[in-house]
Amino acid sequence: MNKGPNFLSKLFDRLPLQERINFARHLALVIKAGLPAYEGLKIIREQTESKVLQRVIDSLISDVNSGKFLADGLQRYQYLFGDFFINIVKVGESSGTLSKNLLYLADELRRSKELQGKVRSAMVYPLVILCATLGVSGFLTFFVFPKLVPVFASMDVTLPLTTRIMLAALGFLQAYGVYLLAALILLFIVVRIVLKRVAPVKYVVNEILFFVPVVSDLVVNINMVNFTRVLGLLLKSGVKIVESLDITANTFSNLVYRRLLIASEDDIKQGGELGMYLSRHRHYFPPLVSGMVRIGESTGNLEDNLEYLAEFYDEEVDSKLHALTSLIEPLMLLVMGLLVGFVALSIITPIYSISQGIK
Repeated sequence: MNKGPNFLSKLFDRLPLQERINFARHLALVIKAGLPAYEGLKIIREQTESKVLQRVIDSLISDVNSGKFLADGLQRYQYLFGDFFINIVKVGESSGTLSKNLLYLADELRRSKELQGKVRSAMVYPLVILCATLGVSGFLTFFVFPKLVPVFASMDVTLPLTTRIMLAALGFLQAYGVYLLAALILLFIVVRIVLKRVAPVKYVVNEILFFVPVVSDLVVNINMVNFTRVLGLLLKSGVKIVESLDITANTFSNLVYRRLLIASEDDIKQGGELGMYLSRHRHYFPPLVSGMVRIGESTGNLEDNLEYLAEFYDEEVDSKLHALTSLIEPLMLLVMGLLVGFVALSIITPIYSISQGIK
């Protein structure tokens, strides 16, 4: 008897985005070829190397063989697939367009992965510069500088301020470095848990991002890509507007947008229009979005307008990421120069003073 995932599975099992893309695409192809769902699942089961996905497919095969819908079987693995994935499958099964919906889903997940990749790749160069800065500064501070300290102490020379600061910092790290490292690791873990588990704190942090120059525009554009793509795909798949907004809200990691979209459901239930609601929150939804949504609602082309907006804001994300990296690169180089220069100056200045004293 299929009992589904246990507590440990829910805690530790993860299904990478690429695995979900492959699963949706492969299942769409076998169903389009005319095979029954359970036969298609068996074929995918033989091809996948992921142990987690193999267990999920075994469970799905059992469910389908017992007469259940595929979406019902996936519902038990909501923590792996998410509401968006499951609802697209559910609509496809009920409307007889499962293969088509799975292809839409695979394409949308691929675009989401590309967007994540763009954001991550934009951060690679600044991280490389940061690591190089810390590496050079650490080498000079902990390997070169300590060997010169006895020389400085044996000479009757007044050390410059930068060198005295370095000596004090080195002494502190030698005495309390282990405790400081442990405290930083603990602080990182606590902050990560608080931001993930304590909703009010996460909401405040998400809200602050909208008031940070340069970053705020990037945050809005990234969330607009997610909002327009997901909502457009759900509407195209036949999901009602209120249910689509609810599913879309749950795909947001940004709690500000999640709360705004949940509130929009009540507004629409009372006879309001989505475009008008978005126009009242211009700080989070640009006028272009609310305007195109209003036009789409009045002309019946909302899905097409949302697709256009998704493409537009995807290009905007590229532009904003390029602007952000162009701003970060010189700042990181400046920080690197100042830090390494300070350490080098702390070492070279007393050596120069000693050589002058010898002369």
